[in-house]
Amino acid sequence: MKLIVTGGAGFIGSAVCRLLAGQKKVEVLNLDKLTYAADLRTVESVSSRPNYRFVKEDICNRVAVAKVFDDFQPDAVMHLAAESHVDRSIDGPAEFIQTNIVGTFTLLEVTRDYFNGLPKDRQKSFRFHHISTDEVYGSLGDEGLFTENTPYAPNSPYSASKASSDHLVRAWHHTYGLPVIISNCSNNYGPFQFPEKLIPLMILNALHGQELPVYGDGKNTRDWLHVEDHAEALFTILINGRIGEKYNVGGCNEVANLDVVRKIFETVKRLEPSVSQSTFDAQVRFVTDRPGHDWRYAIDPSKMRDELRWEPQHSFESGLEQTVKWYLSNREWWEPILKNKYAGERLGTAGLK
Repeated sequence: MKLIVTGGAGFIGSAVCRLLAGQKKVEVLNLDKLTYAADLRTVESVSSRPNYRFVKEDICNRVAVAKVFDDFQPDAVMHLAAESHVDRSIDGPAEFIQTNIVGTFTLLEVTRDYFNGLPKDRQKSFRFHHISTDEVYGSLGDEGLFTENTPYAPNSPYSASKASSDHLVRAWHHTYGLPVIISNCSNNYGPFQFPEKLIPLMILNALHGQELPVYGDGKNTRDWLHVEDHAEALFTILINGRIGEKYNVGGCNEVANLDVVRKIFETVKRLEPSVSQSTFDAQVRFVTDRPGHDWRYAIDPSKMRDELRWEPQHSFESGLEQTVKWYLSNREWWEPILKNKYAGERLGTAGLK
């Protein structure tokens, strides 16, 4: 089976590439533009394997992407290439519109042309798996869960761009017969995550004895999904999911942001004796909330469990422990990022008044 993974040098995409490269009878081509958050070191462990290859290309470049398809002759596409940070989308939505909407449209058109040229037997087994987010559903109150039938109500430029891409994928299935599957996941965490995101940023701030900034009152709640569980779920969906269906992938780990930060602080302090001996209350700092900050996300993963027999293997406690240990043991990965790309500054301030 030959698979193209777009965005395979990103956080989730690289976990997918590492998983796929370890599968028998699978060839994987990693197609990535290498934007600021992409890092080929995330796939270094599989880069020399004969069933893995990398091509640097922008999914918005139709001619170049079509050539990749023609040369590689994939049996499936796993589309993960996207701008993904809500705060950056507030400051600069244009890149999100370009990559997430225009890029997805371009990729769909390349795939449609390629699919229509395949023999009938190969068309029957071809898949286009579009990987999206639970943020397209908007915000939950104190109760309830997102299901595959929850209406879309995106509240940020990022989630609006992903909702648009979901709708494009669905339309290309119903209008053109492209065999697609869509999945929407909860918040991911784990090794190799770019430190602009909450968990790695708080790990590194705690390690350096720096303030721990928390939006609003810290009670906004997310469902946390370990990236390795997510990669397994995505491969399961690709192989066993039904064409034209949506699947919600959740970690079953609802935790308020303040509790996440507190747990990180306590874990770093326990594992790294050299860190500052200040208290959590002395180090945490409540800051002006993110504009349009969704209150709560939580996924009902019963369709994944009942239909595809998938369940997450990491509890939040075990997954966070593993993640903190990884960052403490891999300074050579994140130190150049803090020095050259992102120093931990606040993003998403354009919408603040």
